[in-house]
Amino acid sequence: MNQNNFSIFLKILIFSILFAEGNLLKGADKDSNDKNTPNILIIIADDCTYNDLPLYGGKNAKTPNIDRLAKEGMLFNKAYLAEAMCQPCRSELYTGQYPMRNGCAWNHSSSRPEVMSIPHYLRDQGYKVGLSGKVHVKPQKVYPFSKIEGFDLNCVRNPTRKHETGGIKKFMMDAEDHKFCMVVALVEPHVPWVMGDASKYPPKEIILPPNIADTPKTREAFSRYLAEITYMDGQVGDILDTLEETGKADDTLVIFTSEQGSQFPGCKWTNWDTGLHTAFIARWPGMIEQGVRTNALIQYADVLPTLIEIAGGTNLPRNFDGESFFNVLTSKKKFHRKYVYGIHNNLPEGPSYPVRTVSDGKFRYIRNLKSKELYIEKHLMGWDGKGTLNNPYWATWVRASWNNKKTYDLVNRYMNRPPEELYETQNDLYELNNIVADDSYKNTKLKLGSELDRWMKSQADPGALQDTQEALSAARDGKHIYGPKLN
Repeated sequence: MNQNNFSIFLKILIFSILFAEGNLLKGADKDSNDKNTPNILIIIADDCTYNDLPLYGGKNAKTPNIDRLAKEGMLFNKAYLAEAMCQPCRSELYTGQYPMRNGCAWNHSSSRPEVMSIPHYLRDQGYKVGLSGKVHVKPQKVYPFSKIEGFDLNCVRNPTRKHETGGIKKFMMDAEDHKFCMVVALVEPHVPWVMGDASKYPPKEIILPPNIADTPKTREAFSRYLAEITYMDGQVGDILDTLEETGKADDTLVIFTSEQGSQFPGCKWTNWDTGLHTAFIARWPGMIEQGVRTNALIQYADVLPTLIEIAGGTNLPRNFDGESFFNVLTSKKKFHRKYVYGIHNNLPEGPSYPVRTVSDGKFRYIRNLKSKELYIEKHLMGWDGKGTLNNPYWATWVRASWNNKKTYDLVNRYMNRPPEELYETQNDLYELNNIVADDSYKNTKLKLGSELDRWMKSQADPGALQDTQEALSAARDGKHIYGPKLN
C-alpha cells in the first residue's frame, strides 16, 4: 500500500471510530428491537403498605400473582419513595428527581413546566410510551404519556370500573416496529375499600399489625382493605396473562411496586417506614435471576436512570437525583445507595406540618419541623364534606384511648410528635420505639442528622417555609418559590 492510499485508509478508519463512538454516547441509533433491549411494563398499586403483602411478612393478604412474579424475578427488600402521597411519589418515579427538584412537593400540585419524564427520555430511545389507569401527575406537557384505555383512572370511584385488557394488549402488539414502555397504574387498594370479597377475611381472624389499634370498626375496615389487595393481585394476574398472550413476556422487563402506605394512621402521609417503604419486584427473563432477594437500597428516583440505561442511553442528565441500579438487577452488585430520603408537606391534606427524614436502611432519623403543633390529616380523621365520615374507625381509636394504653399510645404517636425521632428500623419494623434520647445511639443520630442537613441543602429545601399556602399556591401556578435549579 503506497503512502497516499495508506493516508486515505487511515482517515476512513478514524472517521469510522469517531462515528461509532458518537452513536454509542448518544444511544439514539440503538436498534430498538435489539434482543438485549427489553419492552418495559410497570405495574403500580395504589396505597398498599409494603409489609401487608405476604412477600414482606404480611400475615393476612393472599396475593398469588404477585408472589409468582417474585419467584420469577428479584425482590427488593429495601425500596423507598421520597413522599408518601400519590402525586409526589409518582412524579419522583417518572422524572428521576426528588419532590423539591421536580416541583411536586405536595399532593395535588404540579411539577415544574420544564421538567422531563419517562415519555421524553424513552421515546428518544425508540420506545412507544403509554399509561393506562390512574394518571395523577401534571402538567401534561411534563408527562406526555399516550393514553391507553382499559383501567379506571379514578381512585375514589365506588365501585371501581371493571378493567379490560384489550387496550393494553393492543398497545403491546402495535409496537411491532418499536419497543414499548407501558405503565399500568391501578387504583386499588386506595379507599374506598369496596372491591373484592371481604368475606374471605373475617374481621375476628385478622392479625392486625402492631401500629394499628384493635377496635371492631378497624377490623372491619382492615378486612375490606385486604379484600382490595387480593382484588388488585387479580388485576396483576390479568395484566401478566395478557403479556403472555402477546408472546412478548420473555422480552419484557416487568416491574411491580406497591406505591406508599395505606390510608391507615401511621402509613400514608407519614415519614415512618410504613409510609415510605414500598414493595418492588423486577422480572426480566434471561437477565435477572429468578427467586432472589436483594438488600440493595434503592429509591423511586433511581428507576428512570435505570430504564434509560436498559434502553441503551448513556448520557444521563445532570439534574437527575437518582442513579441507575442496573448492575443490581443483573447481580453484578449487591449495594446501590447509602441513604434514602423523605419529606412530608401536609398542605392541602391538613394544617401545615412539614417533616423530613433520612434512612440508611438500618436506622431512620426523622425531624418534625412543627412538633409543637398537633398533626391532623383531614381525609383520615375527618368528613368527606358530604356528611359521611371517611374512616369511621378513627373515632373508635380516640374513644378507646381513655381505657386502653396501647390505643392511647398510637393516637398520641400519630398526633403529638417530638422534634426528633430515631429508630433502629431493622429491629423495629413499625418504628414504635423512639431511641433518640438513648445516649448509646448518639453518634448514629449525629451522623444521620448531618446527612439530612446536607440533603436538604442540596435540594434548596427551606424546611418549614416549604409547607405554606404561599409556596403551594405558587407551585400550582407553575411558579415554584423553593427548590434547586434544574441545570
